[in-house]
Amino acid sequence: MPYDRPADVSTSEAWIRSLAASSDPMFHAVIDQATGEAIGLAAFMRIDCANGVIEVGHLNYGPDLQRTRAGTEAIYLMMHRAFDELGFRRLEWKCDSLNAPSRRAAERLGFTLEGVFRNAKVVKGHNRDTAWYAIIDYEWSAIREALETWLDPSNFDAQGRQITPLSAFRRDERGASCP
Repeated sequence: MPYDRPADVSTSEAWIRSLAASSDPMFHAVIDQATGEAIGLAAFMRIDCANGVIEVGHLNYGPDLQRTRAGTEAIYLMMHRAFDELGFRRLEWKCDSLNAPSRRAAERLGFTLEGVFRNAKVVKGHNRDTAWYAIIDYEWSAIREALETWLDPSNFDAQGRQITPLSAFRRDERGASCP
């Protein structure tokens, strides 16, 4: 991330207030429904209503949210909002090209790699190549169906472990199963 971890509680509170006041990026807290605690952060950003394009970014998940059903559901809810509620036609996901976990997450969720923009940014004094991913509106229906099927409680055992991986439910726009 382009920002550093706040040093103390007062710095954290000021940082959170600044995020809450921002409209682009538009930050969202990911809340654990059982505890009411914030366990992650995500944002809509680069909001381009004229062209129907929006990006999901600033994903910052605590350890209790990483690689969980709740983490997937949080992104699904943002995807649903972008396409089904707000009517965007393109949802983007960008990350450092060296961030393998973020790239795997984007691909797992149905985003398509569109390319790597070399020297796209300078972050903390270093060149960053940015991997660009997107989902287009006509792809969303199949991705939504796969995510909803995967997220269904019947796909999880008593310990909350998935029974069938998301990849088994994904289909490309021609209806073929995706690996």
